[in-house]
Amino acid sequence: MAFLSKKKKQTVVEAPVKLSWKEVKKQKALLIWSAVIVIYGVIFYYLPLGGWVMAFQDYKPKDGLFHSAFIGLEKFQQLFSDATFLRVIRNTLAMGVINLAVTFVAAIAFAILLNEVRTKGGKKVVQTISYLPHFLSWIIVTGILHDMLSGTGIVNEILVNLNIIDQPINFFAHKQYFWPIVAFANVWKETGWNAIIYLAAITSIDPSLYEAASIDGAGRWAKIKNVTLPGIRPTIMILLLMNVGNVLNAGFEIQYLLGNGLVQSVSQTIDIYVLNWGISQGDFSLGTAAGIFKSVVSIILIVIANQIAKHNGDERLF
Repeated sequence: MAFLSKKKKQTVVEAPVKLSWKEVKKQKALLIWSAVIVIYGVIFYYLPLGGWVMAFQDYKPKDGLFHSAFIGLEKFQQLFSDATFLRVIRNTLAMGVINLAVTFVAAIAFAILLNEVRTKGGKKVVQTISYLPHFLSWIIVTGILHDMLSGTGIVNEILVNLNIIDQPINFFAHKQYFWPIVAFANVWKETGWNAIIYLAAITSIDPSLYEAASIDGAGRWAKIKNVTLPGIRPTIMILLLMNVGNVLNAGFEIQYLLGNGLVQSVSQTIDIYVLNWGISQGDFSLGTAAGIFKSVVSIILIVIANQIAKHNGDERLF
């Protein structure tokens, strides 16, 4: 039997795909659109990487890339000897990790809870309302936050009326409130949108698994634990790996719009640092070096997370 199985395995050989001109003409539209996308990617994603050479130059706009003096790693040494940049890295990592953890868990929990709603009409209404904030600009969101958290805002009114605090709190003047405010804003804005892909994954689970669980006497929590979560685990792992690489993309708009002099030490991110030094101060080389650092760290995080997933036998990117 072992010999037969080996022989059978050896005979199962996929025939090589022959690409004929007839096949090319048949897929002409698909190939043209694929070429357009590839060209777009090369022009807007790969060609700009040539600008990274500025990080190794004392770049002057009047001299250009080809005539600016080459200074090696001097700008990187300047970055890591700057206490402000080290603080900015801390802020970016902290807010990135908090946003990843909170928004990731909130989206999964919301998708599972929404899936448990039995009335289709109610589910559609809740889902529609939940993902509408995704389409609001951060300027509108920060305006809403300012109104909510101001001295006469609804949050302070509720806290005062419930005798939790004696007088209104200026939330934007205290450093300890800034990161939770940013996390809350991301959850409110993105949870409904992020939950869509998990809802799609849940709907692809075989209904017979839920029926078998019901026959075994499983309640709602047991079905979620033993059927729903294992069913969407591959989706969770892939999205987690992709989001790990965005940890240093903690944000720019909300930190820039909500930040002020009182909370500047905890509100600045790498993107704001690049804006302040690379553009406002005209030091394009330093800004490029900071951007390269962020990109390299993101790649390293993705590779590490992917290897951990591979070691544990989970879904992975590559």
